[in-house]
Amino acid sequence: MFAFIDTALNRITMYRLVLYYLIALLGAATLFSMLGVLPYDPTAIVFSTIVLLVVTWITNRVFAHVFHAQENAESVYITAFILALIISPVTAQNSAGLGFLIFAGSWSMACKYLCAIRKKHIFNPAAFAVALSAIAINQSATWWVGGNLPLLPLVVLGGILVVRKIQKTDLVLSAIIVALGISIVTSSSKIILNPILQTLLHSSLFFFSFVMLTEPLTTPPGRTMRILYGAIVGALFVPAAHIGSFYFTPELALLAGNIFSYAVSPKERLLLSLRAVEQIGTDMYDFIFRPDHTFSFRPGQYLEWTLSHASPDDRGNRRYFTIASSPTEQEIRLGVKFYPQGSSFKRALAAMKQGDTITASQLAGEFTLPRDPAQKLVFIAGGIGITPFRSMLKYLIDMQEHRPITLFYANKKVADIAYKPILDEAWEQLGIKTVYSVTAEQGPIPGIYTRSISAEIIAKEIPDYCECTFYISGPRTMVIAFEAILNQMGVPRRQIKVDFFPGFA
Repeated sequence: MFAFIDTALNRITMYRLVLYYLIALLGAATLFSMLGVLPYDPTAIVFSTIVLLVVTWITNRVFAHVFHAQENAESVYITAFILALIISPVTAQNSAGLGFLIFAGSWSMACKYLCAIRKKHIFNPAAFAVALSAIAINQSATWWVGGNLPLLPLVVLGGILVVRKIQKTDLVLSAIIVALGISIVTSSSKIILNPILQTLLHSSLFFFSFVMLTEPLTTPPGRTMRILYGAIVGALFVPAAHIGSFYFTPELALLAGNIFSYAVSPKERLLLSLRAVEQIGTDMYDFIFRPDHTFSFRPGQYLEWTLSHASPDDRGNRRYFTIASSPTEQEIRLGVKFYPQGSSFKRALAAMKQGDTITASQLAGEFTLPRDPAQKLVFIAGGIGITPFRSMLKYLIDMQEHRPITLFYANKKVADIAYKPILDEAWEQLGIKTVYSVTAEQGPIPGIYTRSISAEIIAKEIPDYCECTFYISGPRTMVIAFEAILNQMGVPRRQIKVDFFPGFA
């Protein structure tokens, strides 16, 4: 069941999944209103949504032109739909309500450009817009999507899919648990269940946590800071949260958390110009870019890459890719595998010419080398999943840092093996051995297993495997399979690290 869900989720990006989720909520709200289940005018829901879409789209086009920035239609639609779900629906005859929609829609897009330092977002656009509306025009968001029980099952089920896709359960749970704890402590009710039910069933906590809190541009990349961020926002989310006579609203709680997130997050946003493209294996290429400024990162981390192009498909114009280069190299390498029915993003990437540009930001990832250089490591890579290990090995070679590492590299054919010169250099200079496996070759091949990597092969090559920490990178199905193999071999879960980022493909 979960494998099927993961396969389906892997076909679309996180942004497109959130977009579909919000559309489903608005569609359900409109239907329930038509049936009299919700106390809203269905035409008002449709009208408000259309107004917000038009206002945000126009405002974003204007600011993108002025700031010479790449446009991202998905983020515009997502913000518009969020506003439509937290601002009470209005009809065309409601001039004050219409003004609220126009003001909030305009400022949500302006926030992306004006509330940024070195092109790094500070605030969640929707939260900033409704907070400013409360101050400037005395119009407040009602967060109506969270207070209606008929919508709750869809809010929760869709939200779980989003969190499963981006694997930020720790963030969401920290916010929900802290919010519930504060609700219990500050409640005047003697029955503990009352504040719990009130918070879960009659507030916007679920929608707020699943959609607003997990917005990637304003979320800390590291797990510890991410959990702390969720706890801070969860504590301030509770209606009783206040500083003196100042009481927090959901949007103010999120903005406060955004400030913390900005303070602890990387600030880089790169403009990269293409210098060259090198083939590294069958249908695999290295795109070599020059960054517009110096850039610090740890081997194994990833970036969110944005490439505007016409008619983006379900995967959109933003993708997450590991940095294949080492911090010791001046250029940024992006290793990509191309498929016959590839995404529109990859087709646009393949069409790039020398000098063309792409933007990258949101440096993140904890799939990095441990601090202890004596710790025994085993790398397991499948196909283009070799990219984080290329970054690590190149770094170790350049730094002449010896570590006890064995790399298992699985492919279909010998021609699919990428970065062979780096792997050979790591063996010659540092004694880091690569164990190759191919599954679609006929006959024996010297020094290469012609079958899948199994528990037997791992135990044969690394007799003391239980003392090792395993790093796994590759297609999601491969990662899951190796996790199961290692679990059966008795390797503790704490000794298994998995390379994950939203939208892996």
